[in-house]
Amino acid sequence: MKILFTLCFLFPLAALAQTTLSGKILDDKGEGIPGANVVLEGTYDGGTTDVEGKFQFTTTEQGKHVLVVSFVGYKEYRQAVALEGSPIVVDTRLEETINELEVVTINAGAFTASDASRRTVFKALDIATTAGATADIAGALNTLPGTQKVGESGRLFVRGGDSNETRTFIDGMLVLDAYGPSAPNTPSRGRFLPFMFKGVSFSTGGYSAEYGQALSSVLALDSKDEAAMTRTDIGILSVGADVAHTQAWDGGSMAAKVQYTNIRPYFGLINQRIDWKTAPASIEGIGAFRQKVGKQGMVKVYGNFNHSDYSLYNHDINDYNHLTVYDLVNNYRYLNGFYKTVLNEKWNVRGGLSYTSIENNNWTGLDHTVETQKGAHAKTVFEGSLSDKAELRTGVEVIQRNYDQVNDLNAGQDYTLSFNEVITAGFAEMDLYTSNAFVMQGGLRSEYNSLNKKISIDPRLSLAYKTGKSSQIHFAYGSFRQTAKNELVRIDHQLGAEKAEHFILNYQIMENNRTLRVQGYYKRYRDLVKYVNGDPMQLANTGDGYAKGLEFFWRDNRTVRNLDYWVSYSYLDTQRDYLDSPYRATPSFASAHNFSVVTKYFFTDVRTQLGLTYSYTSGRPYNDPNADTFNGGKTPYYSDLSVNVSYLPKPYIIVHLSCTNVLGRDNIFGYEYSTSPDAQGTFNSRPIRQPAPRFLFLGIFITLSKDKTTNQLPTL
Repeated sequence: MKILFTLCFLFPLAALAQTTLSGKILDDKGEGIPGANVVLEGTYDGGTTDVEGKFQFTTTEQGKHVLVVSFVGYKEYRQAVALEGSPIVVDTRLEETINELEVVTINAGAFTASDASRRTVFKALDIATTAGATADIAGALNTLPGTQKVGESGRLFVRGGDSNETRTFIDGMLVLDAYGPSAPNTPSRGRFLPFMFKGVSFSTGGYSAEYGQALSSVLALDSKDEAAMTRTDIGILSVGADVAHTQAWDGGSMAAKVQYTNIRPYFGLINQRIDWKTAPASIEGIGAFRQKVGKQGMVKVYGNFNHSDYSLYNHDINDYNHLTVYDLVNNYRYLNGFYKTVLNEKWNVRGGLSYTSIENNNWTGLDHTVETQKGAHAKTVFEGSLSDKAELRTGVEVIQRNYDQVNDLNAGQDYTLSFNEVITAGFAEMDLYTSNAFVMQGGLRSEYNSLNKKISIDPRLSLAYKTGKSSQIHFAYGSFRQTAKNELVRIDHQLGAEKAEHFILNYQIMENNRTLRVQGYYKRYRDLVKYVNGDPMQLANTGDGYAKGLEFFWRDNRTVRNLDYWVSYSYLDTQRDYLDSPYRATPSFASAHNFSVVTKYFFTDVRTQLGLTYSYTSGRPYNDPNADTFNGGKTPYYSDLSVNVSYLPKPYIIVHLSCTNVLGRDNIFGYEYSTSPDAQGTFNSRPIRQPAPRFLFLGIFITLSKDKTTNQLPTL
């Protein structure tokens, strides 16, 4: 009887001590989340949500506890509850977590080449192995949409902008001149070799507020971190030789390379359209130091030193037998120091200092000109997380340039043109992730120019939305400005910066080693420098212009085993009223249609890689002074089929052969005209052609290291 009485007394107490918890768990769209775990922390009591996101369970626990709601892909939700027997209802929405592997990315207008990048479109190896590029960074990038082939220059011309509007940065530090010297109407090569960099980001518009003084495009090069092994590389070339050594140690490395280039023997075998007195020759030294500092810090030092010279005979257009000797001696120095470290779990800092010195000694007949440009760039950037959905980058920088041109003329009219410019800038940029599917990047950049005493503020905005597992759409807007060319600023120090606004819409799919990108853009130019009444000594920022176009890119390295190929097409409509233009007209460097097909196939049985590149460019305008219409002429279309072959007789030896324009098409890039008419009132002309129908290159590359499979294929 006592036992029965006790049980009857305890059962009501137990019933009174039970607490029922219920509710509904929703996502950020207000829809129920099925399968979410809902538990009392530190107990076994809990449950899961049904198909509508509802849950309900009872517990005998009492007092203060914490209810925890969790589900994969969402931020954990925690709420304090007091268990006193009364029903508790918990309705909440879970916040989606930002997953680095799934989150939408900002990439409008950018082609990234990095072995470590999870959104790579263009690998670093592609720069070296693209046929026709001859291991030149600009040459390889000219096969991508947004670029225009300007064969007599060899530089990057992007979306209706001239080559000066594309700026190069190494580890975030500005390079004042990224190209080596070249003879008039002959292509130049980039100064920096691909093997020194782990990643390349080529942005054709809408880039970060961190980058200034770039009107159309940014080429950002990231130097390598410390090397993993000690190695020596030797190159025996048809145009010279090079040797490089990398010394690695725990936490650091040092690399150095010396390269001698002499095209004179080659030109002696292959006829050239240029009448060389002394063909180009150069010697170059490259050095890099890498050292880890602490657990997460890194110091990098990079240097590039080059001396080159050439001499040629320039034949007068009206009288071929009238010669003028043109000589050039160039000395180039570039030094870059970079540091980065982690401050705490959320913030890191990076910064650098670079110095550039360029000296050109020019002789035209008996007239001597010495042109020097020296500059320094200092930058500090802080970046980190304000929350799990907000990231901030902010920094300051100073860019200083000193320019001098000393003219010693035979006629005795000696004069000097010079300027000293200091640009002080600050920027701030924030990435806001509302979900894995949507991100907004907004930024501001402000600059002060010491020459014209002007302060500027330029906004940047990018929006990206993930439309599927592997696809996204992206819109970007930005205001950009750049100091005018040296030859203009040296005449008028008060010139304002030239300006451009970018509007970009991009759609991209990346899946199963295939990439499809379609992009449209509109670019508006303002304050371009223009001659006042046609006088090149009277300048004003009264010019303007526009560029608009559509671009297509497709890449596939999956469908056929060992085959990698991409197809790119660009349509461009552009006009500008600047310099000596009497009205808006298409500039001579712009072509309406550019098309490229790049293929690479590796024959495993014979250890050989074959590369083919076909490029087509529609005719470009040129100005015929004998005609009434400015820039009314049009050149024939440009066409080039190039090939390269890399054979590995042993894993550490490569024999590389390349040939540009194998079909020998006579491409014409424009026409030169005499400065004055002949007796009949006609301005005589001659076409601007390639120096030779083809360029052949043969190289043998040997790598000496403990790992006998290491070779120089990524650098070719």
